[in-house]
Amino acid sequence: MRDNYTILAVFEYSTEAQLIKSKLDSEGVQTMLMDEKTIDSDPLISQAIGGVKLLVHNDDLDKAVKIYNDVRTYIKDDNGNEMVCPKCSSNRILIADLERKNLFFMLFPFFESKKYICNDCKTIFK
Repeated sequence: MRDNYTILAVFEYSTEAQLIKSKLDSEGVQTMLMDEKTIDSDPLISQAIGGVKLLVHNDDLDKAVKIYNDVRTYIKDDNGNEMVCPKCSSNRILIADLERKNLFFMLFPFFESKKYICNDCKTIFK
């Protein structure tokens, strides 16, 4: 059954996943949550098992991505203003995944500087 589904997003807690799932369900998108009950029973293991996965049926994937990108929260600067991509001027900015290029950053990821990624053109910047 999971062969027909693709992971759309991963959330640390099930409440975040439930909000997005509800929106997608209201738009007629077929969804499922994976590892929701496990994390609800012990939230401390969320990162160990990779969080709550929101799965979307492959037939609805394009529609789900569009809806999710419209409702997700984007980063603001320290003053509460929307950040803007230096390449395409989009305001749909997210925190980029850590690169952890060397052993030091693998052991101490909190020392790696924060980078941002544009959700539209995928440009990574500081």
